[in-house]
This record gives sequence, C-alpha cells and structure tokens, in this order.
Amino acid sequence: MYLVTVLGNLIITLAVIIYSHLHTLMYFFLSNLSLTDICFISTTVPKMIMDIQTQSRVISYVGCLTQMSLVTIFGCMEDMLLTVMAYDRFVAICHPLHYPVLMNPRLCASLVLASFFISILDSQLHNLIVLQFTCFKKVEVSSFCYEPAQILNLNCSDTFVKHIITYMVGGIFGFLPISTILISYYKIVSSILKITSLSGRYKAFSTCGSHLSVVCLFYGTAIGVYLESSVSHSFRHSVVSSVMYTIVTPVLNPFIYSLRNSDIISTLKASEGQKAMANVRY
Repeated sequence: MYLVTVLGNLIITLAVIIYSHLHTLMYFFLSNLSLTDICFISTTVPKMIMDIQTQSRVISYVGCLTQMSLVTIFGCMEDMLLTVMAYDRFVAICHPLHYPVLMNPRLCASLVLASFFISILDSQLHNLIVLQFTCFKKVEVSSFCYEPAQILNLNCSDTFVKHIITYMVGGIFGFLPISTILISYYKIVSSILKITSLSGRYKAFSTCGSHLSVVCLFYGTAIGVYLESSVSHSFRHSVVSSVMYTIVTPVLNPFIYSLRNSDIISTLKASEGQKAMANVRY
C-alpha cells in the first residue's frame, strides 16, 4: 500500500510537471495534494514497517513528538489544500468568466504557501498543548502512529482545560475549512442545477466528483478520530479510523483522481503509446 501510494501520487505529480496541457491551476493544486499525500503516509508507515520487522513497539520521547508534529503538519496541509480546491471549483463553475482574474497563478501560489504556514502553526499549537498537559513515563499507546488527540489522553493535569483547548484548536483548523467547503459546494450545486442541458450538468458534476469523494473520506474519518479520542480513553475504538485517513485515503487518492479524470487517463495512455512507438522504431 505504501509503494502504491508513493508511485501513484508521484506519477500524477510528474505528469502535471511534464505535460504542458496539464499546466492549469486545478492540476497545480492536485500535484501539491499528491506530494502532501506522499509525505503524509511517509510519516507513519515506514516506522510501522520497521517495528513489524524488528518486533519492537518502542519509540523515544523525541521520536513520538516528531511523528506527531509531522502527522499534524501534513494532515492539516491536506485539510487546507482540499479547502482551496473546493474554492477553486466554486470560482470555475459559479464565476467562469472571472476565473482567470480571481484565480491567477500568483494568488494560487500564495494560497499553497499560506496552507503550509497554517499547517506549521497548527502543529506548534498542538505541541504546546501536549507538552503542557501530558506526561511521558513508559506509557502505552494502542495505535500505530502518534496523533495529538490520542497523546492528549495521556494527561497529567486538568482534563476540562485540555478538552476546552482541544476543541478550540480543532474548531479553528477543522470547522472553518469544513464550513468553507460546504458553502462552496452549496453554491456549486445551486449553479449546476440551473444548467439546462444534461451534458452540461454531467460535465460540471464530474469535475467535482473526485474532490468530493476525497473530502468525504478524509474528513469523515479524521473527525471521528479527533472527537472520539478527545472524549474517550479507549484508544482501540479509533484505530480503524486512523488507518482510514492516514493510510487508506492517500492510497485511494491517485485512483480516485486518475480513474475519474479523462485528462490524466488520456495523458497516461498517450505516454504509453509514445513508449511503444519508440520501442518499435528501436
């Protein structure tokens, strides 16, 4: 699964870079999402594979905080990029004539950079909360990775304050992006329903179907992990959800975007055709 994720997302990224007809803003965001997926799954699976091979279940204090920081950074980065992509689809469908002006390359690059810095801020806030409200002395975490919501259950101080801060940070970095996505898709659906032709409606829905599938899969499992771990000390209940949004979602993203995207499919087929012709000539 790890190799499939890395290779699939890497193929999408290289295709966007190499082929000029994919040099659009939608594929610019998609390539950044693919790179984020590679980094996201690389923070958890290699360590898990090493633990399976060595039969070791121990991680150092520094290693725990490092993995938690990276999971938070790339998880939040995917969160922000999905929000930006929803806004991009909203402008493209609801304001197509103004799209080149509203979504210019400089703004899009700024949005990606802003997403990265917001992710770092989110990670640092979670680190401060964890260091303030938890203690680490030969503790056991029943999970394959170290997420802030689960680590916070190892609290050594007032749980009420911990819950308040957890929900506050989660609301800022979770509720606001979700609200933006929901509002964007509400306006998108309203605009699509006004299209009279069935072919026009199908084309508009098809451009949003892949993104909406990834949003539902990622947010549905991530919110479940965060909220359940915040109110419950039973770690095992959230393990399946953790696997879904940290491993399964990055694995499925290349398939969702490639199988439902005619541009990428045609590009990959054309690339294979060119290789075949080159072999014949050789």
